[in-house]
Amino acid sequence: MKLNKNPRVVLVHDYLNQYGGAEKTLEKIMELFPDAPIYTGILDLKKLPSKFASRDIKTPPMNFVLKKFPKLFTFLMSSRFEEFDLSSYDLILSDGTAWAKSVITNADQLHISYIHTPPRFLYKYSTESTLRKNILLMPLFAYLDFYLRIWDFSAAKRPDFLIANSKEVQKRIKKFYKRESIVIYPPVETSEFDKSKDIRDYYVISGRLSSYKNFDLVVEMFNIIGKNLVVIGVGIEEKNLKSQAKNNIKFLGKVSNEELHETLSHAKGYLFPVKEEDFGIAPVEALSHGVPVLAHRSGGPLETILENKDGLFFDEITIESLTNKFIEFDKKIDGGFFNRKEISERSQKFNEKYFIRNLSDFIQEKWNKFSDKNN
Repeated sequence: MKLNKNPRVVLVHDYLNQYGGAEKTLEKIMELFPDAPIYTGILDLKKLPSKFASRDIKTPPMNFVLKKFPKLFTFLMSSRFEEFDLSSYDLILSDGTAWAKSVITNADQLHISYIHTPPRFLYKYSTESTLRKNILLMPLFAYLDFYLRIWDFSAAKRPDFLIANSKEVQKRIKKFYKRESIVIYPPVETSEFDKSKDIRDYYVISGRLSSYKNFDLVVEMFNIIGKNLVVIGVGIEEKNLKSQAKNNIKFLGKVSNEELHETLSHAKGYLFPVKEEDFGIAPVEALSHGVPVLAHRSGGPLETILENKDGLFFDEITIESLTNKFIEFDKKIDGGFFNRKEISERSQKFNEKYFIRNLSDFIQEKWNKFSDKNN
């Protein structure tokens, strides 16, 4: 990406110790700025694609305790990001939930921050970590989180512009930060519908196997109804879910991108039981293959799934609500109610190329105005 006056660009990202939707977004930003260094809180290259190894990535000095137990000592991360010296750069592009937006910049620098969501753990949204539900630790975290929310509100004032990854997140930014933002949906690796793919008799759930994903609810339901379910992903709940599952439920574990899309392309349907998801890349990947989705009626999926066109919604995180709606979902699929080609066509508006174009246009506009004003 070429900008006038050739600004010195730096990228800032919360953590680089896993590979999920936020890291896939950073990958696309990296393509726009192939020479920009990356500043991050924690780095584990073993868990990232090889392209990250060739980048100039900087991390703060980290003691053993913080490196080993980052979720337990999250309150220490704020100072680590505020200590980054970014004074030699003109354009700062941060992305994350908690820490990246907090870097200190001056009046001669432009800071644009892509917000995946305000920190879920601070605002009572469900999270992967269960530490804050520990009875012994609850008083401590209640005290710390009170001050972290004050810090987070202050940190959210620092970027010049905020980008939300969905309308859902845009509403959270307005509520918790009292700031305006624009929506640029994250990049999704969509596939076009292939009519030669046969529909096989199984449903799919995928993602990190964490308790807040509510995959246990899906496993319980499929145990009862006896239909075939394929589970893709690994996580702390994997052992527990496998111990509950009957023989009609198959666990594929961690799969390659090619295996993921191949499995989705033959699926009868996809289930997404996550409550108040920020955006939800996984169901859009399924939609791109023309696979209808049954999702919880909340969060990002309300923006990506047209009810009775792309799938259905269930209303309560209960086995009764999920089962009742699934029975309807299954009957509609068997009756040819959903047009898989049209589902795939509608999903293409979340393609990676739209993210790159929309983000490029936004950065170009804001940088041109900023540089003209300051020169």
